[in-house]
Amino acid sequence: MTKMSAVHAWPDFLAQAPAPAQGGMPMAMIVGYLLLFAAMYFFMIAPQRRKQKEHEKMLSALSSGDEVVTTGGIYGTITNVKDDRFIVRISENTKVEVGKAFVQTVVKRQGEEKK
Repeated sequence: MTKMSAVHAWPDFLAQAPAPAQGGMPMAMIVGYLLLFAAMYFFMIAPQRRKQKEHEKMLSALSSGDEVVTTGGIYGTITNVKDDRFIVRISENTKVEVGKAFVQTVVKRQGEEKK
């Protein structure tokens, strides 16, 4: 056998390999997928939902006088609360309307002392 014919024979050898058994263990495969989905739910989806609920609870508790930070990094004080947005004072004589979803955190609640 020449060197060239041995190289060409290799793909034929792979083509003659026995095919994997059809049917195998379908129940084990289904259980594996279910376990994978359950792990993904508990490590990714559930914590994200919990975080979203905490954020919604924080937004519903906001009122006038609370100091907040927006997702854009702007610090300000809430002066008015509307249905879907806050009026935030960011400096003297400067007020902006911010969508409720864009308030990231509360810096200080009204009535609390700064630390």
